[in-house]
Amino acid sequence: MTSVNPLASTGTASAASAAAKPQTLDYTAFLQLLIAQMKNQDPTEPMDTAQYMGQLASFSQVEQSISANAKLDSLLTSSSLQIADAAIGRTVTSADGTVSGTVTSVRIAADAPMAMLADGREVALTSGVRMS
Repeated sequence: MTSVNPLASTGTASAASAAAKPQTLDYTAFLQLLIAQMKNQDPTEPMDTAQYMGQLASFSQVEQSISANAKLDSLLTSSSLQIADAAIGRTVTSADGTVSGTVTSVRIAADAPMAMLADGREVALTSGVRMS
């Protein structure tokens, strides 16, 4: 079966490359766009100040959200490392009680730290797991 790329049929390579790469707007690019917009506005009909302030406020809010997410990611990583450090050498029992053993190593996974037991099995170090 042959797949057809609808962008390739238009004959514009730039449209295809733009669709392949996700577009993001960082703070610097936003400011450059805003300055270009102010430079090129019609002097007889200047930009609405309410609209200008709204753009700045919404971009500032997005920037603060990105910063907060980065800090939360860092906090979660730190928490996972602390759990991993506490688990090595101890006996863990899974929440349902079916898996138990001594932790020899821990790997940090996307969802939770995973404890590698001496017998080769793994246990996710999530709520309900008992350590002794």
